[in-house]
Amino acid sequence: MRRRIRSGPASLLPVALALAVLAAAAWAAWLGWDQHRDVGPDGSETGPYEVWQVLGLGLTLLVPLCWAAYRGLAAGAVAGLAVGLTAAAAYDWSDDDSGLFLVGVALVLLGSLVIGSGVCALVGAVRPKEPAGRP
Repeated sequence: MRRRIRSGPASLLPVALALAVLAAAAWAAWLGWDQHRDVGPDGSETGPYEVWQVLGLGLTLLVPLCWAAYRGLAAGAVAGLAVGLTAAAAYDWSDDDSGLFLVGVALVLLGSLVIGSGVCALVGAVRPKEPAGRP
């Protein structure tokens, strides 16, 4: 007999906490170690992150997000993802002298909410529906 996972607030909290910790750890693993900007021959600066690092972070977090959405725990997963990435960005960028790091942190929060919700909506659209009348 298969046990059905309930999607009430009690089951969303552990998912949110797990995704928050995983998102912060993934940020540290993919982006936390690269703190210098690259200076080109013409004096232009890029970085500190490369495209492959950000893609790696996104793909790392895509798997648990899709799993949670498939299990019907999308709200907790999106909330945890947004909290974890936002906290990691705030910690990582807090030493910025310009004061603009708050704008970046707000954009990380907004982007993670929008992209996480979109991914969960796509997973929910292809997820098989349970037959009516089953408890």
